[in-house]
Amino acid sequence: MLKFDKVSKRYPETGDVLRNISFHLQHGEMAFLTGHSGAGKSTLLKLIAVIERSSRGQILLDGHNLNHAKDRQIPYLRRKIGLIFQDYKLLQDRTVFDNVALPLLIAGYGRHEVSRRVRASLDKVGLLGKERKYPLALSGGEQQRVGIARAVVNKPPMILADEPTGNLDPELSAEIMRLFEQFQQVGVTVLIASHDISLISQMNYRVLKLDHGQLVAS
Repeated sequence: MLKFDKVSKRYPETGDVLRNISFHLQHGEMAFLTGHSGAGKSTLLKLIAVIERSSRGQILLDGHNLNHAKDRQIPYLRRKIGLIFQDYKLLQDRTVFDNVALPLLIAGYGRHEVSRRVRASLDKVGLLGKERKYPLALSGGEQQRVGIARAVVNKPPMILADEPTGNLDPELSAEIMRLFEQFQQVGVTVLIASHDISLISQMNYRVLKLDHGQLVAS
């Protein structure tokens, strides 16, 4: 599903943020990406989502070499990925339904299919009764679940989550992790960047650890 082969990322102003990273995630595998602040976790996720391009090495996503992807191909490659953020990135002037529907509207789905998929996605995260509410009327945990529903509404084969529980208490964090497990159990590949070692240690999944841009444990 995902393969990094000796990947590095260099910025002119800061030098190498990632150095010689190699690992492989199988279809349907769930793993955690850990490391200190500034270790390169977010940069690595951005490379997978083609928000940034690697400086050296190769990244293969579902058979596609991301290094060779042309700009016009990037939107289609991103449809293979559901992105989830710590700060939710919801549109505050749109309802829950409209936020979740956005990827489907961009992809050109018809109204009936959009409605069916959005309702199914909200049902999966336990928010079906709140589709007409606005994000500010929801708790932090509910907003994060809206973000998850939006990420999975077009049924991507992979989910990337960047510190998805960073703003949540331990009980809500565990609840969010159970949602990720449910997606992994139906064949979705899940990679979660997190510094919450206590939470990760409670879960029996592979851990990729970054230290100053290098992969020091897998």
